[in-house]
Amino acid sequence: MSMRGIRGAITVEQNEKEAIWQAAKAMMQELIARNELDPEDIGAVIFSMTEDLTAAFPTAGVRQLPGFDLVPLFDARQCAIEGSLGKCIRVLVLADTEKKQRDIHHIYMGRAVALRPDIR
Repeated sequence: MSMRGIRGAITVEQNEKEAIWQAAKAMMQELIARNELDPEDIGAVIFSMTEDLTAAFPTAGVRQLPGFDLVPLFDARQCAIEGSLGKCIRVLVLADTEKKQRDIHHIYMGRAVALRPDIR
């Protein structure tokens, strides 16, 4: 078993607590399902958000998912780069898996699919 980094991103339409929580949970649920992970396999999850999202921490929403009570979760601010995608939540999951790097499924949802058009 090896530790792998799994990336993801999702956008929200409103800077509202429930929108941020629901988006973060949806992204994590898809990432877990597509990569056949159990929360017990996850070493840490690092979230970042663009500066226009201030209503809630994505980790507070993800903490509501079953099995995430002991997973280390961390929030950070995304760099403010001119012309970058707004209202975006990004994630880096560090997880133990038997999968090879080429078999990992990185998850991009909403308008965030534009960040990695090479991944579908």
